[in-house]
Amino acid sequence: MDSDYLNILQRGLDKLEIEYQSSQLEKTKIYLGLLKKWNQKYNLVADSDIDVLVEKHVLDSLLIFNFVNLKQTLDIGTGAGFPGIPLAIFKPHQKFTLLDSNGKKTRFLFQVKTKLDLNNVVIENCRIENYQSPYRIDMVTCRAFGSLEDIVIKSQHLLSQECKLLAMKGKFPDEEISRLPEEFIVLDSVKLPVPGESSERHLIQVGRKK
Repeated sequence: MDSDYLNILQRGLDKLEIEYQSSQLEKTKIYLGLLKKWNQKYNLVADSDIDVLVEKHVLDSLLIFNFVNLKQTLDIGTGAGFPGIPLAIFKPHQKFTLLDSNGKKTRFLFQVKTKLDLNNVVIENCRIENYQSPYRIDMVTCRAFGSLEDIVIKSQHLLSQECKLLAMKGKFPDEEISRLPEEFIVLDSVKLPVPGESSERHLIQVGRKK
């Protein structure tokens, strides 16, 4: 069974043209093992089938690999660590702060950080609207966190003129975009290459108007 899901992972990484080392595959394997174990008690994800975790969570998180390209990234509403943990594993030279208000989820993430020796990761247990960063944030990421309007309103104190929001969405969110606060604008939108015809993935990049 191990080889099956690792083959799915490797094929996905190859398709996304992400270079990797065996140590990164091992860290992903440990992460998935911890997630399955903790999920039995804390219900961190809806479906902990190993193939689902690889395809619908790890590889889905890595769809934005090439867009997360600045020094300091804040992943808000990270939950069980998506997209923050997969990005941190495969982008070891970039720094990631993973933020969530759920104490059970952040305790899980502390365990992941320790077991995987992820020195490029900081875990914060806090509501996004109350979070004050001790350093400049270059990018904010989020996945399955809420509407664009809600995300922007809650994180606007962190979104400087130089910082942009990268929000992972399913279908193109026309209605959500129409409700963005007046001082914010969609800088770019990208349809991400999701396998299969029945699902859509869009990356919406939002920033302050000049």
